[in-house]
Amino acid sequence: MKKIVSLIVVFLFMVSCSTVPITGRKRINLVSDAQILPTSFAQYAGFLKENKLSPNVSKTNEIQETGMKISRAVDRFMRANGMESEANSYRWEFNLIEDQTVNAWCMPGGKVVFYTGILPICANKDGIGAVMGHEVAHAFAKHGQERMSQGMVAQGLSLGVALATMNKDPKTQQIWNQAFGIGSQLGMLAYSRNHETEADKLGMVFMIMAGYNGAEAAEVWVRMSQREGASQAPPEFLSTHPSNQTRIKTLTAYIPTATAYAKKFNAQAAVRKQQTSVKQ
Repeated sequence: MKKIVSLIVVFLFMVSCSTVPITGRKRINLVSDAQILPTSFAQYAGFLKENKLSPNVSKTNEIQETGMKISRAVDRFMRANGMESEANSYRWEFNLIEDQTVNAWCMPGGKVVFYTGILPICANKDGIGAVMGHEVAHAFAKHGQERMSQGMVAQGLSLGVALATMNKDPKTQQIWNQAFGIGSQLGMLAYSRNHETEADKLGMVFMIMAGYNGAEAAEVWVRMSQREGASQAPPEFLSTHPSNQTRIKTLTAYIPTATAYAKKFNAQAAVRKQQTSVKQ
């Protein structure tokens, strides 16, 4: 059975492996933009029709302006690194929803929602930049497509387990199926936590590229850890997200790396812009 499962994993890895820019993480993506983006855009439009936009014009403008600044930084990065077709596929949009839920999210293709409930946690323009950078990073790294791909891989592996144990007695089949089920669930949780950590790091780079203070990213999670009920979160290994304390430590340690990367890119972009101006 191990041989069948290994062959499935190796095949999927070979045909669909790519690398996330900046972090260098290897990923499996079995879902193309052409497959997922039309559905993503339609679902986002449907969500906006069914939910109330914030009447706070000032805060709505701030969310949209922050989103455009950071998405433009991401667009510059992609075009400078041979990712023009990917850059062209995004349809960036940023909306503030009147809802006390402490959350923000981004759908594939750059469709972002902030809830008014997260604004006290953001606390300031750099805090908004930190949360926005994180959400934009999810779209940039194609985490939505990767989660769908992981679900497809899990289905394939489940089939492999079924085929490998079809001649075993029912009790053995049950043991293997239960073991696979538990292992795959914990694996998906760990996978999700990796995505969150990657979005934290990429988001910090992007917010600094756009002119925001990267140190505020850690402070957002300090404030998150201080909100009522934060201590009642499940153990990290049973959660889709890293713990608040883990995120604070990770982001604090990553500030020098993110700052150096963002400043180097911005300096190179300035030189390219100057050279283009001279040629014209």
